[in-house]
Formats: sequence, C-alpha cells, structure tokens
Amino acid sequence: MTERPAQRTPNRQLAALIAEAGFSNAGLARRVDQLGLEHGLDLRYDKTSVTRWLRGQQPRGTTPALIAEVFTRRLGRRLTAQDLGLDACAPVYAGLEFAGTPEEAVDIVGGLWRKDSGSHAELRKIAFTPAGLVVPSRDWLIGRADDKVARGEPQPRVPVQNRPVPKAPPAVPRQRGTVERGPGQRVTGGDISALRSVGELFRTLDNMYGGGHARQALVRYLEHECEPMLRGTYGEQTGRRLFAATADLTRLAGWTSFDIAAHGLAQRYFVQALRLSQAAGDRPYGSFVLVTMSRQAVYLGHGREAVQLARVAQQGVGTGAPPVVQALLHAAEARGHGVLGEVRACTAALVRAERALEAARPGDEVPHWARFFDEAQLADEFGHCHRDLQQ
Repeated sequence: MTERPAQRTPNRQLAALIAEAGFSNAGLARRVDQLGLEHGLDLRYDKTSVTRWLRGQQPRGTTPALIAEVFTRRLGRRLTAQDLGLDACAPVYAGLEFAGTPEEAVDIVGGLWRKDSGSHAELRKIAFTPAGLVVPSRDWLIGRADDKVARGEPQPRVPVQNRPVPKAPPAVPRQRGTVERGPGQRVTGGDISALRSVGELFRTLDNMYGGGHARQALVRYLEHECEPMLRGTYGEQTGRRLFAATADLTRLAGWTSFDIAAHGLAQRYFVQALRLSQAAGDRPYGSFVLVTMSRQAVYLGHGREAVQLARVAQQGVGTGAPPVVQALLHAAEARGHGVLGEVRACTAALVRAERALEAARPGDEVPHWARFFDEAQLADEFGHCHRDLQQ
C-alpha cells in the first residue's frame, strides 16, 4: 500500500498579509513577475501559483525574497520571507535593509562582511536594483541620529539613603600581542585612530592600484576588526566615532566593489554605510554616501535615480553645510541631469555648484572627504556633463 503524501500546512501568515495589502492572487503574481524583471528574471507566476503558496507550497530560488519585497513596498515596512511564512533563500535583498536600530545595523553589515570575505562568489554577482535605493534614502532623510549607541556601559544608580554606589569593575586593558578581540572588550580612542589610519591606507592603495587590488583585505579587516569593536563596550562619544569610522570603511568597501563591477554588492555596502553614518550622527557624511550612490547610478545609466539621490542629500544637510560640500552635491545632481539629456536642469545645477564653490573661503572647515573638490574638479564635472549631453 503506497503512503499518502504529507499534507501541507496552509500559510496563514501569507494569507493575512495578502488581505492587509488588498491584493488579489493574480495581482500578487503580477507584481512578483514585474519585480523579477528588474533583476533580469523571466518569471511566469499566476493566480494558481499564489494559491499553491497559500496551501503551503514553498516557492524556490529568489522568489521568497521577491515576494517579501512586494509586500514591503506596498505596506511601507520591511518584511522578510520568514514574516510571510516562507523559507529563506538567496539574499536578493540582503544588505539593502535600512536597519531600525544600531544593533540591527551591526547584524546586517556584519553578515554582509562575513559573506563577502568567504567564498560566496554569488554575492558578487547580485544585480544592482534601482528600486533598492528608494527606502534607504527616504529613511535616512526623515530619520535622525539614534538616541543611544553606547554598548555595555554600566548605568549610574541613585544611592538608597546613604549607601554608597559600588564602583564599576575596571576595564580590562588590551594586550599588545592580542590577535583576536574578546567579546565585550572596551573600545578606546586608540582603536578609533587605528580604524582611521587603516582607512587612509586602503584609500591610498585604491588610488594607486585600483579597487580590486586590496578589496578582499579590506573586507576581512572589517570582519575581523570592526565587527568585534562594534560588539564591544563603549560610551556614547566613542560609539559615535566608532560608527563614523566604520561607515567610512564600509563606503570604501563599496567603492572598491564598484571598481570590480560588482555593482549589486557595492550598492549594499553603500546602503549600510548610509545607515552607519546615521548611527554616528554624521549627517554630512551621509550626504557624501548618497553622492557616491548617485555616481554609481550615473555610471549605470539610471539618471532619474541619480538626481533623486543628490537632491535627498541636499535636503538632508540643508544650507548649513560648508560651501564645498554644497558644491559637491549640486555637481552630483548635474551629472544625473546630464545622463537624462536635461540641458536646462543640468546647467542650473552646475551654476549652483559654481556659486557655492565661489562662496568657500580659505580656512573654512571642510570634511576630509570633500577636500578634493575644487575648481579643477568642478571643471571636470562640467566636461562630464557636456559629454553626457552630447550622447
């Protein structure tokens, strides 16, 4: 006597979300197919496919992540495959999440570093997705620095009557010969300085030899040095500086990934650098990350997204940013207009960039990442825009 196949459990989580989103089965299938096209996937789902999912069948490959993204866009909150009662799968959207808390941000970016430093070649083949720019840039614009980033710090207690408050145990100093950082180890100002120095070293290597030369070494450094620090012990001020230095290194990892044409991976590094900059409370640096994302969009021919990212950066820092920074942001917008062939808008953005740069005065405090932007760089931007408009 043959055994009957096991009965599948109906997917009530998916059914509830379909009802909340107001989708029909056919409407959900159509949206999944459309999202697949954005990733170069030729999917052929229909209402019968959705019916099978509701009965407990698990879709294969990248489909669970695509379904989750359809609901994320519709409902305005980040949902995972597991939230829909579906199995986890290939990380199409892994790394594009804009975390709600610093702890979640560390989990996401740490997972990205570990996957990239290993033998996950498929991670470097993930496609760039313009749709993946919308939520992070929006959340950065309307968000603010996290209220608290300190980790593992003892909380002050109010004495009861005249009883003295016991002192916190002294921090364990880091030994010089230590290779691995222990869990919960205190992060010091010297650690932050080391991160900054390493960043300058990798930046120099990138400028001299190209991003592919030391990219893997940078990613391994992030995994083995930065992540243990982020999971260590630090106060508010040190924590902000730690997140700022890590954001800079993560953006650089994205830029070196850009250099080897791993554009989907680069996009994910940029998104996480943007989130880390928010934890650092460094709004101007976040605008620089958005400019980097805008330049990637220009390179890939996504002019509309490039313009939007540059404008979000402008809105995010306002008019209080140093003139050189404002010039950089307007020049980035001009490049987007150039790709779109919008002559008038491109010219207007370049004029704004030129006026902002003229307003800069010797002695103005300028972030290290914006010091390269000067009259020669602006002239180069004019040349790029002119060539884009001629094409």
